[in-house]
Amino acid sequence: MILTCPNCETQYFADESTIGESGRTVKCAACDHSWFVGPEGQTQGEKGPIAGAHEAYREKVRQRRLKASRSAAVMAWVVVGCLFGASIAGGVIFRDRVVEAWPQSAATFKAVGLDVNRFGLEFLDTEAERYFEGTTPILEITGQVENVSGRERASPYVRVLLLDEGGDTIGESFAPITPEQIPPGRTATFSTRVENPPFEAFELELQFATESEASQANRSVANARQTSESPAAGGVD
Repeated sequence: MILTCPNCETQYFADESTIGESGRTVKCAACDHSWFVGPEGQTQGEKGPIAGAHEAYREKVRQRRLKASRSAAVMAWVVVGCLFGASIAGGVIFRDRVVEAWPQSAATFKAVGLDVNRFGLEFLDTEAERYFEGTTPILEITGQVENVSGRERASPYVRVLLLDEGGDTIGESFAPITPEQIPPGRTATFSTRVENPPFEAFELELQFATESEASQANRSVANARQTSESPAAGGVD
């Protein structure tokens, strides 16, 4: 049988015949601790009966397995955390591609203070000129855009917002960009005319917009004009 010292856990191999049927007291050669060993390897010390050597060995095996299981679980969480962190980092680094594929995500990036450029374009020199064409006041906006991405881009529209002194939008216009495809590193031009611009227009803000966004905005303006110009319905006396 295997005897384990309850004080220092030193193990000994002993013949069952040396213990006898009634058991005997043994002494540890390592720490001089004495304890009573029963006929089947059961030990009894100052704190009462404790498990025998075989049970102690099995308990150690269980503890090692439990420790290994916990280590594996921790490692799994570390791997998952690293993958999650890498996904977030990739989303931040390639956020322009993410927003291009999923435009709704632009608001999320903006909320956390990250700029996004889903069109891969940037405005260069822009000019705004006011003049009269006959008696009609005209505001003409011209400029250039540059493809700052590494691939060819389809030309979007330029949204021109007219802002009052308080920064509120009081007018809007859309301009196409020429040519329709912009190679990487190349520039393109745009131009738009606003007839009878609001007198309160204090500054301009330029944005990029898709063709569908421009079409939807133009339809909304056309519907608003049609509603305002149509005569009020009424009964006939």
